Amino acid sequence: MSENAGPSGSLKGLKVVEFAQVIAGPLAGGLLADMGADVIHVEPPGLGDPARKIGPNKDGSYLWFKVSGRNKRSVTCDLRRPAGQALAHKLVAWADVVIVTFRASTLKEWGLDWESVRALNPKVVMLQISGYGANTSRADDPGFGKMGEARSGVVAITGMEGGPPLHTAFSHGDATSGLMGSWAVLAALWRRERDPDFDGEWIDLALFEPLYRLIEWQVIVYDQLQRTVQRLGNRMEFSPGAVQNSYQTSEGDWLTVTSATPRTVQRIAVMLGLPAEEFETQEQQEARRAELDAGVAAWMAQRTTEEAMEAFQQAGVVTSPILTAADICADEIYAEREDIVAVEDPELGTVRMQAVLPHLRQAPGAVWRTGPALGEDNELVYREWLGLTDEELVGLEAEQVI
Repeated sequence: MSENAGPSGSLKGLKVVEFAQVIAGPLAGGLLADMGADVIHVEPPGLGDPARKIGPNKDGSYLWFKVSGRNKRSVTCDLRRPAGQALAHKLVAWADVVIVTFRASTLKEWGLDWESVRALNPKVVMLQISGYGANTSRADDPGFGKMGEARSGVVAITGMEGGPPLHTAFSHGDATSGLMGSWAVLAALWRRERDPDFDGEWIDLALFEPLYRLIEWQVIVYDQLQRTVQRLGNRMEFSPGAVQNSYQTSEGDWLTVTSATPRTVQRIAVMLGLPAEEFETQEQQEARRAELDAGVAAWMAQRTTEEAMEAFQQAGVVTSPILTAADICADEIYAEREDIVAVEDPELGTVRMQAVLPHLRQAPGAVWRTGPALGEDNELVYREWLGLTDEELVGLEAEQVI
């Protein structure tokens, strides 16, 4: 990582300011930063974003923030004080995109609600992520990703048959909100570039809505059939194939086997020594789903991982080992895709993390820095980009506004 490195990619020149902490809002900004946007992460002086102290650390250097804060500029600003709010308003006027995740009443108090932001910058795109949405009776209630997951419908259908509902083991609701939020920002920017009458855009996103949107069939199935899907473990109730589960080899490894077509199920039946003609229709296959599942489990338990993988590949059945982080770091496909990159960090030296994804082959983004030190970019942003004078900066520092 060169000292003069900076953003590169398709969004180079886009100006973004984040008044957001922890995961959802910062991930939205992070995805834009990965593609070249100049993203300013605004943090309170002193402790900074709580995400700086989340998760494992090595010798006092917290690892998660090295990734979640990458490719951004960090500035400090005490938004609770009038001088800090005035500084925030200068950032809003500078930006193309504003990302906020604080409570509605807090945004109003700080002059960072939609009406105030739009008055400061009429062409701005504002992404507001909240627990329940800005137009609801619970607009001012706090929200976290797990709440969003619980409300979305995802958790209700995740888990073993007859068992309790399960959350995924990462911040699923926050992450999908960041992903959908960044997509919505780009949609609004596309319109801004083409509509001479563009008068700003307010993206009002609730934490449960991205996952809710992704389960495309749940509402229409309930609406038309009064049917709610039950938890079925690794199976999907509307799966097009009768075999869908994870099975353990004789070496203790787990492989996922999936059949997306009736022909694939027939191939699996033949592997188990069953007549293909008995599995010609989806009805025949569904009627013997349990038999097929038990058969694959027994077949797999008698073979090594390599033997099982080779047999499935020869039969044209889609199979994959279930990869851990250690497996991913050693996997040849991840290496061929260049999905893991090495980045220089001032505290830890060379660290590995996810590459910029998805890959844009013509104008790719790049990881040019790990998560910056708190307030590392105060001088650059406040002096060079906003044009504050030496006297103004000295005064803000003396008052501990920055």
